[in-house]
Amino acid sequence: MKRSLMAALTLLLGTTTTLSPTAQAQGTAKLKACFVYTGPVGDGGWTYAHEQGRLIAQKALPWLETKTVESVAEGQAMPVLDKLVADKCQVIFTTSYGYMDDTLAAAKKYPNVIFAHNAGYKRNANMATYMADFYQVFYVNGLIAGALTKSGKVGFLGTFPIPELKRHLNGFAMGVRAANPKANVNVTWINSWFDPTKAREAAEALVSAGADVLTSSEDSATGLQTIASKKLPGFSHYNSMIKYAPDYTVSGQLVHWDKIYIDFLTKVHDGTYTTKNLANVDYWWLLNKGAVEVGADYGMVVNPKWVPQLKAAKMMVGGKSVTVYDRVMQVLADMNKPTPTFDPYTGPIKDRNGILRIPAGKVISVADLNTMSWVVPGVVGQVADEPKK
Repeated sequence: MKRSLMAALTLLLGTTTTLSPTAQAQGTAKLKACFVYTGPVGDGGWTYAHEQGRLIAQKALPWLETKTVESVAEGQAMPVLDKLVADKCQVIFTTSYGYMDDTLAAAKKYPNVIFAHNAGYKRNANMATYMADFYQVFYVNGLIAGALTKSGKVGFLGTFPIPELKRHLNGFAMGVRAANPKANVNVTWINSWFDPTKAREAAEALVSAGADVLTSSEDSATGLQTIASKKLPGFSHYNSMIKYAPDYTVSGQLVHWDKIYIDFLTKVHDGTYTTKNLANVDYWWLLNKGAVEVGADYGMVVNPKWVPQLKAAKMMVGGKSVTVYDRVMQVLADMNKPTPTFDPYTGPIKDRNGILRIPAGKVISVADLNTMSWVVPGVVGQVADEPKK
């Protein structure tokens, strides 16, 4: 009778008595980690990259069990998170910026489950954040784009004008301007992570407006394929896309989510991370952590077909003339060091309205990168929520 009464009260109050993920993992053969994806695993971009990271982690960690849910709309993740908790997921990764508030709400609702949100900045005792960020990579690719443009117009096909995309756009534009001070970056936004039709239309519009080099942040190879169809150079994004345009993929932004997943899950499994100590856990992994890579393909920084042009192009660095190719390799080598001496976001930097955003000698903080709203000189096009002062 007492047990029945207690069970009824538990159901009425909506509480559960579950062990922590670490205790469960140590008491059973498996740790169950579940992944919420914003797109289909076959998108060729963002979600595909996370899926590859999951598969590599699952292979590397014999005690790991995983589950995925694809194409979950941002702002509508809560029902999915409820189901994953009911399915006894001990660690839940939400892999898109737009899941931030739902993930935080779920973390507070389920204090005995570990959550990790990708690309956001809100945390909880049982909710960490993580990002393999591209701002350094985009700067290097900007150097390349600035050297290759003949029209002085470089295209940037954006998804949503959120801080992540703004810091990537700015990094790219600063690289373009460093190699070619007279060049501009024309930006357009499609307000979708995965929409090949919109991506193709936007890429064609950028080319029609004069762009003769294009990078894209949309989760498919459409932007690259579109620019390549014009026999113009473009960039891989999130994964190697060189197979879609072997002659016109000049470099790109590549990611290794497995580096973060393996580290995070190992620390959950061995008890380092618990449901009580994640409020200050924020993975911000860049080139020197091996989480991201510059390349047209893995292990190929620049497509050999484009190396001669980059070696012929010159730029000024510290009052000296150097080839863009040499500058790319120099900057890349520095940012791969344990303690880099170069960062693209080193002041003084003003925005395109002339307002000083980073003082001389200062390097921007991770917090400011995660909340970036302003846009640098050289960016042409509307950017939502851009401050005017």
